[in-house]
Amino acid sequence: MTKEDATFLPHEGDVRDEGLPENGFSAESPHEDRMVLLIEDDTTIAEEITAELRARGFRVRREATGDAGLEAALLGEADVMVVDRLLPGTDGLSVIETMRQQDVRTPVLVLSALSAVDDRVSGLKAGGDDYLTKPFAMEELVARLEALLRRPDDVRATRLRTGPLEMDLIERRVWRDGREIELLPREFRLLEYLMRRPGQVLTRSMLLEDVWQYRFIPRTNLVDVHIGKLRRKIDASGEEPLIQSIRGTGFQLRVPD
Repeated sequence: MTKEDATFLPHEGDVRDEGLPENGFSAESPHEDRMVLLIEDDTTIAEEITAELRARGFRVRREATGDAGLEAALLGEADVMVVDRLLPGTDGLSVIETMRQQDVRTPVLVLSALSAVDDRVSGLKAGGDDYLTKPFAMEELVARLEALLRRPDDVRATRLRTGPLEMDLIERRVWRDGREIELLPREFRLLEYLMRRPGQVLTRSMLLEDVWQYRFIPRTNLVDVHIGKLRRKIDASGEEPLIQSIRGTGFQLRVPD
């Protein structure tokens, strides 16, 4: 999406488009009543994100500084947040850390120009739920927000539940429809990564960086080998396959309706 394609919106607050109902979204929108809190100091980026989200039916509140963003976050009104890492005043990671200390559990997508693994890890350790590096495709940002909104309310519980899969993060045990699955440590970590991102297309590069912690992307079939082993363990005979290959891209955990 380019600047010319976007319908630029006012700088602050809950933004409204001409031609839409007063609440800013149509009744048919799948994102009706979903509020995104965007904390981004770059006006051009903020306007493009806001225009795209509004076009998809989201309501958007934008703040341009960490201090104002934190004040808005602590209200607990947003369904999901997009937080730039580098902000005037209080930085993005400090905003997230303070939120979590105040028990605000709103899912957060961290935006950053910093793409090193250590930077991603620090963003997640601060309390972020996902991490997207600049520049990014608007479609990917929207897909990641939708994935965060699909996650269970208590995303930091000791158990994950995604479709027929259940994972105990403390005892390191996994079940599918009550059938326990024995996994090796790397397989467990790989499945946890997939379960936290149901429906999201995950590239091999993402998996190598985030699951294997590689600082460079080697030419290897390591991901494919481990995905193959994981499939054989979680898909028993007659069960619907859960991990799908996306040709030329990567993999996706699809859960039955």
